[in-house]
Amino acid sequence: MIWPFSWLWSRRPSPHAERTSAESTCADDLPAESADWDPAAPVELPIDGTLDLHHFRPSDLRTLVPDYLAECRARGILEVRVVHGKGKGHLRRSVHALLERSPIVAAYRLAPPERGGWGATLVDLTSLVADGDG
Repeated sequence: MIWPFSWLWSRRPSPHAERTSAESTCADDLPAESADWDPAAPVELPIDGTLDLHHFRPSDLRTLVPDYLAECRARGILEVRVVHGKGKGHLRRSVHALLERSPIVAAYRLAPPERGGWGATLVDLTSLVADGDG
């Protein structure tokens, strides 16, 4: 499956998004200018070398991670930070399994504490020139 990489992706609001007690999740309580907001509509995401998986369903990983890495590589971004969260490690293991199988991944490692620690993985991508693609 190919995703439009301006970057548009259908996503749900993050369950980890911070809310104040005054905020409501009821669509009827949204301000008038937000009443037509569709949580299933594509949202533009930047290709900036950081992929925060908190915004996506685990079932999206199989296509999302490889497609995002390929687009970063095509744009010359050869170090990518994938934020999977700390939790119990299920998402981290899934990401690492995908990275292990990817031919464009040169190496990966857990991020240092200042870049997310064991809640993020740094990925080094092979360059297009090194593969003879460019």
